[in-house]
Amino acid sequence: MKTALVLGASGGVGGETARALIAHGWSVRGLTRTPRSGDGIDWTIGDAMDRDDVLRAAESTQAIVHAVNPPGYRNWAKLVMPMIDNSIAAAQANDARLALPGTIYNYDPAATPLAAPDSPQRPSTRKGAIRRDMEARIEASGVRALILRAGDFFGPRPGNSWLSQGMVTPGKPVTSIMVPGKRGIGHAWAYLPDVGETFARLLDRDADLPRFARYHFAGHWDADGLGLAEAIQRVTGRRAKLRRMPWRLLPLIAPFNPTMREMIEMEAYWRHPVELDNGSLIAVLGEEPHTLLDEAMEWTLAALGCLPKTRLPGTKSLA
Repeated sequence: MKTALVLGASGGVGGETARALIAHGWSVRGLTRTPRSGDGIDWTIGDAMDRDDVLRAAESTQAIVHAVNPPGYRNWAKLVMPMIDNSIAAAQANDARLALPGTIYNYDPAATPLAAPDSPQRPSTRKGAIRRDMEARIEASGVRALILRAGDFFGPRPGNSWLSQGMVTPGKPVTSIMVPGKRGIGHAWAYLPDVGETFARLLDRDADLPRFARYHFAGHWDADGLGLAEAIQRVTGRRAKLRRMPWRLLPLIAPFNPTMREMIEMEAYWRHPVELDNGSLIAVLGEEPHTLLDEAMEWTLAALGCLPKTRLPGTKSLA
């Protein structure tokens, strides 16, 4: 049995990747600062900022999934690079494949309407520059690496996401939907269980991957810019009011809200389309794992508590 350490296994993409790996027959370890159990994960107490903790948890692993981020986008500049350095050290110590969930932030949205894995990375934001530098640090280290870039995440266990933190209100029926973009501007979305399944399938093929492997996950391309909001309307069965994100007012809130300050920087990705070319991923896997949008949205809204209990999907567990 192969073993993977998933850093961020209690979060969105980390949790879904951990579950997918377990379903594929992997043994999965998770690092947690507070006692935790369940999910079929072998949890150990530790901190991704502590190199000794990461090295200890990664001992004898074949893969390390680095899906951990500072909560609420706080202290990115100070925390992100030390954490990736710890994961690189653990991958080097075990000759493990280091897997990183990537984003579209590496690209200048005004200049990259269609991004291939090798498209020029000229980020226009601070977080984008950090993302680019993370990947460059991994490549320079020489470790075996797997980077899977995707659009904005949504799913039953989303962690930080535009859908669950801005578009709808968890725990309440959907009466209105906050739309960050505008009609006619495409946007890339990624359903988290599909992303986790993609990571699992790629890691199963570790021996066939390049030493530094980069792929794009196309996910759900919302060509119109309102497709996700309209899926919410279809699933809830009501014509919830669509409201535009008040981008011009956000700077007034930003001084009192660190998360809001970071969100403002992302406005350009809602004013310009950045679609991800998944051709090289298809060449490796034969297909990209893909849940139909309305089904994915139904599972997401049910888990967020936005659907009545009589509307909960019943074909598979949300636990």
